[in-house]
Amino acid sequence: MLLTDHFPPPMPAPLHGLLTTRVPIEADVAPVTALATAALRRHTPGATADEAALRSRLVGLKSWARRQVVVVPLAEDGGPSADRPPIAWIAVEDRATGRSDVQFEIAADAPARDALAASLLDWAVEVGGSFARARGVESTQLDTDTNELDTDKSRLLGESGYEMVRTWLHMRRPVAAEEATSLPAPREGTRVRPVHRHDSGLPVSQDVRTVHRMLEESFADHFNSYRESFAEFVQRLIESPEEAGWDQWWIAEIERDGRWLPAGGLVAVPTAATATRGEGTYLEYLGVHRTARGHGIAKSLLHTAVSDAAERGRTHVDLEVDADSPTGADGLYSAMGWETFERTQSWHSSAPSHPSRLLEPPPA
Repeated sequence: MLLTDHFPPPMPAPLHGLLTTRVPIEADVAPVTALATAALRRHTPGATADEAALRSRLVGLKSWARRQVVVVPLAEDGGPSADRPPIAWIAVEDRATGRSDVQFEIAADAPARDALAASLLDWAVEVGGSFARARGVESTQLDTDTNELDTDKSRLLGESGYEMVRTWLHMRRPVAAEEATSLPAPREGTRVRPVHRHDSGLPVSQDVRTVHRMLEESFADHFNSYRESFAEFVQRLIESPEEAGWDQWWIAEIERDGRWLPAGGLVAVPTAATATRGEGTYLEYLGVHRTARGHGIAKSLLHTAVSDAAERGRTHVDLEVDADSPTGADGLYSAMGWETFERTQSWHSSAPSHPSRLLEPPPA
């Protein structure tokens, strides 16, 4: 059974009678991955989209926080086709209060491609407005990312009213085997420890809350900071159980008045080996509490991640940082051996809240 969105994006005039939209199904995972891979290879030869991650977004646990459609040919009965691959996909994620993430892929040879992109991005505004209404806010920020070299996607976004607001540096540092034991210890009066875990392997709840609090309070003065509730934080962990490597979660602490208090947190995940590179570590979150800055906490957390990667036999540690970080984090990373290998951009638009379309009278 194929489902269509209750209020789907209208197809532009040139595509009437040719294409329609429906909700993604399992059979769409491979072709959407192919669309995403083709888009990546327009600027990064040999790149491959993560099919497992896309499966979760399209039909898995992560799909529940998204409203999304694929664009497919019309079948003979006038409905959406199930046996022909999608030529486009768009998803809008209800990320947090006042924040919605947009992700889309459109085949390079799609008919009336620019008009189709405009229709899908207009639909994202409609969806974002419904999310804003449900959240009880007047509008939601629409966020999407592009590679700096992807001028085609940047053009489509600009034509739909998005503004490029930030550049991000993707940095990589090689790891040497001897760094498992050779890196400096934390400064006196500070320490780094892994989160405490139960016999089951799951983390102690207090430490999960501590990491969340450190990340929330650490980034309060950063660009585009927004409040993610603890429930939302936990929900994302539940959606990605394969990524929640609790043995790569660390808490930094600082001694004050004879007590060890939380000072920062670090969450890392493994990255798969490729044809040209071994397995690595990716630093998803690294935050130092504002009251603990200046005590070498960030450097100690980074040393911990590198040492851990060396112990596991990994070849590199990757991270992402704001090119205009107010704390100068990119300078610290460069000084510790990280080098930029890719640059991406954040593009923003806005979607105003609107009344429920279900309350509108049906068309005459």
